[in-house]
Amino acid sequence: MPVNSDLAIQPPANVLLERTFALADEAATHAFGERFARAIESVRGALQTPQQIAHQPARQPAPGSEGNQAFHGLQVQLVGDLGAGKTTLVRATLRGLGHAGRVRSPTYTLVEPYVLERPAGELALYHFDLYRFTDPAEWADAGFREYFDSGAICLVEWPQRAGRLLGVPDLIFALDLDHEGEGRVLVARAYSESGKACLERC
Repeated sequence: MPVNSDLAIQPPANVLLERTFALADEAATHAFGERFARAIESVRGALQTPQQIAHQPARQPAPGSEGNQAFHGLQVQLVGDLGAGKTTLVRATLRGLGHAGRVRSPTYTLVEPYVLERPAGELALYHFDLYRFTDPAEWADAGFREYFDSGAICLVEWPQRAGRLLGVPDLIFALDLDHEGEGRVLVARAYSESGKACLERC
């Protein structure tokens, strides 16, 4: 499948923002992951979790305001061939979010969970690798839906293996080899306002 294919997005959705990043080497990939981590924290800090909103007294929104906006987590799909740098980018993002321990590839476990202590409060992040799925029904059978409905950050490698079941992500990061050099090219597309806000900060 071509790396820039959006077959992972079902149903089709409008792209709110698209940006292309040249990642000349692994250090550049790490730097992008750190910027993305800061962007997640910035957007998360600007919005409130649904739990925070629920515990606040009701009040009239200011004129022209939409009232409290909630942070409902992020689904980020990472698309690219084997060796394109998907797991490297996930590791860099986790490091940027303060994870100091080992980052395992979830190729065999399917998902690796992380709980990160952050200034805006505890952050749950789940790293999925669906490469071993041969049928989208395996995703449903695995019971992963609850992870995506929990307000967590879900980083999904090989999302196309789940077919239509993942729905529309907030972001797609499509990684490909830079055929004019030795690095990678990252095409990032945002499909939600939260995804767009993160991408604007990268």
